[in-house]
Amino acid sequence: MTSTLLTEDQQALVETTLDFAQDHLAPHALDWDRDKHFPVDVLRKAAGLGLGGVYVREASGGSGLTRSDGVLVFETLASGCPSIAGYLSIHNMVAWMIDRYGDDAQRERWLPRLCAMEDLASYCLTEPGAGSDAAALTSRAVRDGDGWVLTGVKQFISGAGASQLYVVMARTGGEGADGVSAFVVDKDDPGLAFGPNERKMGWNAQPTRQVVLDGVRLPADRLLGREGEGFRIAMNGLNGGRLGIAACSLGGARSALDRSLTHLADREAFGQRLLDAQALRFRLADMATELAAARALVQQAAQALDRGDPQAPYLCAMAKRFATDTGYSVADRALQLHGGYGYLSEYGIEKIVRDLRVHQILEGTNEIMRVIVARGLTEAFG
Repeated sequence: MTSTLLTEDQQALVETTLDFAQDHLAPHALDWDRDKHFPVDVLRKAAGLGLGGVYVREASGGSGLTRSDGVLVFETLASGCPSIAGYLSIHNMVAWMIDRYGDDAQRERWLPRLCAMEDLASYCLTEPGAGSDAAALTSRAVRDGDGWVLTGVKQFISGAGASQLYVVMARTGGEGADGVSAFVVDKDDPGLAFGPNERKMGWNAQPTRQVVLDGVRLPADRLLGREGEGFRIAMNGLNGGRLGIAACSLGGARSALDRSLTHLADREAFGQRLLDAQALRFRLADMATELAAARALVQQAAQALDRGDPQAPYLCAMAKRFATDTGYSVADRALQLHGGYGYLSEYGIEKIVRDLRVHQILEGTNEIMRVIVARGLTEAFG
């Protein structure tokens, strides 16, 4: 990250976040991954720096930062632990959705505790039979007097079981996107249950479970936004979520590149430092160049989202696809540069590779990102 491209406030934000990542995330990341430990106490320390409500307006207890600020935050956090940074991105996506689409009473009720991370939040869109085709979801919300009764199952939900609040997309009308509404479900609502913690390749420092809605009865004030607006709310949330995950890929990959530089400087072969071998220097140069290009694209998309550019969803999809593919590729090459040591857990490289792999899948698979980009390119042709 080139400091000359940042404002003084952004530079201070990066420095503060980097201190937190180095002090509170990086030293424990391997242990959390091994033990499958979700460090809620550390998340609350992050909230003390304003990282629990990055995009939430200050009047609601948030930091009121821009998307351009936010991608700096999440890249820097991910240099300490991509798994924890990824969860923080999701939590902030949900907090923003409530701030943006909630009414005054809903904001006052939920946002102060979310911003302090006294309560954690999860995003519930994906279902066992509705992944990439999210508009085909089958979870239902049926009117019951003045309230609603929700039934269905959500799949691959980050933070499930530990989170207190769940923004759930459920069908209140006919087929397709226009029949979907958004609801805020509390962990203590009767009928809400969770599947077992999934055994995963990476992201082990945060739980991933099914969220099971078995006749969850909600009062009318749990509807977020208007009836039938849920799919639009979900997609608008994902525009920012995709930038967060893209930034997390950059941070994890940057950490892998930095570790590779140190490793190659310390190792010798055939009478010279590995860092002095031109072939390896060329690899490092390519990795750094690709990360810089991905970072520029993420920043461009963040700026478009900040100014309400109609092209923002297209640019967010483009940035998510490119940054997550690039981040994983750089981390994988960093593992190769470490030789056999890269395959050992104690060096931390293989964890970064495992963590970054899922970024190409979540918040919309990279195949779906290509669909969105292609649609933006070709819509003028009918």
